[in-house]
Amino acid sequence: MRTIRFAPSLLMAALLAAGMPAMAQQAQKVAPEQLSNQWILLNRDVSVDVPNSGVNIYKPSCIAVTYTIGSDGVPMNVQVAKMVPKSDLGKAAVSAVSNFRYGPSLTNKNHMPVATYYVVPFNSPDDPAQRAQLMAPCKLSGYSQT
Repeated sequence: MRTIRFAPSLLMAALLAAGMPAMAQQAQKVAPEQLSNQWILLNRDVSVDVPNSGVNIYKPSCIAVTYTIGSDGVPMNVQVAKMVPKSDLGKAAVSAVSNFRYGPSLTNKNHMPVATYYVVPFNSPDDPAQRAQLMAPCKLSGYSQT
């Protein structure tokens, strides 16, 4: 009789446990400008392997890379989402973002994962206005500004 009484609760616990990975993957989308409310980038520089030759690798360009910051502060599911102009620098951009490491902000004490993106500039001008103009085409929509 006791086993029957606990069976529904055990079944419910098993169903909840099975659904946890799916729920964990439903990370809130956060705009890069608002990321510091959840996660703070810890490393100041990263090593990136850039090819010596390839299509448009010496042209000024931007590559938008999407990713999810896991509860451990490590980027996962890193993918190129947009590249202007098309080039052979996608792997370099993914490599850069994959090496980012984050720490939780004071408002993210539970280390909640978030989805975001980063625009990697290549061969960008030093002038801030020209740099902003270069990176503007790689801005992605659908990420919360709050």
